Amino acid sequence: MDELFIQNIKKVADAKRIVVKVGTSTLTYANGKLNLRRIEPLVRVLSDIKNSGREVILVTSGAIGVGAAHLGLKERPRDIGGKQAAAAVGQCELMYIYDKHFSEYGHVTAQVLLTRDVVEDHDRKANVVNTFNRLLEYGAVPIVNENDTVSVEEIEFGDNDFLSAVVAVLSDAGALIVLTDTDGLYTSDPRTHSDAVLIPLVGKIDDRLREAASGAGSSRGTGGMITKLHAAEIATGSNIPTVIMNGSNPARIYDLFEGKPVGTLFI
Repeated sequence: MDELFIQNIKKVADAKRIVVKVGTSTLTYANGKLNLRRIEPLVRVLSDIKNSGREVILVTSGAIGVGAAHLGLKERPRDIGGKQAAAAVGQCELMYIYDKHFSEYGHVTAQVLLTRDVVEDHDRKANVVNTFNRLLEYGAVPIVNENDTVSVEEIEFGDNDFLSAVVAVLSDAGALIVLTDTDGLYTSDPRTHSDAVLIPLVGKIDDRLREAASGAGSSRGTGGMITKLHAAEIATGSNIPTVIMNGSNPARIYDLFEGKPVGTLFI
C-alpha cells in the first residue's frame, strides 16, 4: 500500500473519538420502514467499538422517512408542515429502536437534536460542545439528528452529511465515518457508468472530484455523494480524516480500525 495511505489510515485506526453518520438509504427499505437487518449489526459493531475504549457519536438520518411510513403515508411529505409532522413521529421511532438495541449491549443513549442557528451562535455552540463532552464523559452514546420538527430553511443544515461534519468538528473527533449505499467515491457514478473506478484515497477535493460526485442521491435521502464530499471537505479542513464507505455490512468498520483499506479515505 502507498505510504501516504498507511500513515493516514493509521490516524483513523488510532482515533479515540469517532463520529459515525448513517443515512436514510442505509437505515430503511424502499417503503420507508426500518431495515432491522442493518440497524442491529450496526449497533452491535458500534457497541463493541465503544467497549474497546473509544468514544462514539452517531449521526442518524431517517426521521422523516420512518415517520411517513409509521403514519401510513404513501410517500414522503414534500411540504414543510408534513415533513415536520413526519419527523416528530419518526424521531420517536428511531430513538426507541436505537435505545432498545444499545441497551442490550449495556450502553446508554442520548438524543441530541440540532439546528444551524444553535451552532452559529457562540454561546449556544459552547453549550453543545459542553453537552457532547459531558455525555461522552458519562459513557453515553450521543445520537444526533437535525431537529426537523422545528427546522425551516433559515436554520436547517440541509442534510445530515453536513451535520455530521459539523458534529465531528464541534466534538473534536479523531475520525468521521460516513456510511452510505455505495462503496465510496468513484471516478463517475457507478450506477450509470460501468467503467467507474473506486477512488481509495483523496488528498485534495477539486472540481474533477466534484463532477464525479455530482449524481443524485436516493429517493429516500436528501443528499448524494456531492454532500458527502462537502462533509469530507469540512472535516479534513479541521484535520479530521474522513471515510466514505458502504453501510450494508457494518462489520467492515472493524477493518478500518485494523488499518485495512475500506471505501474512500479523505486526508
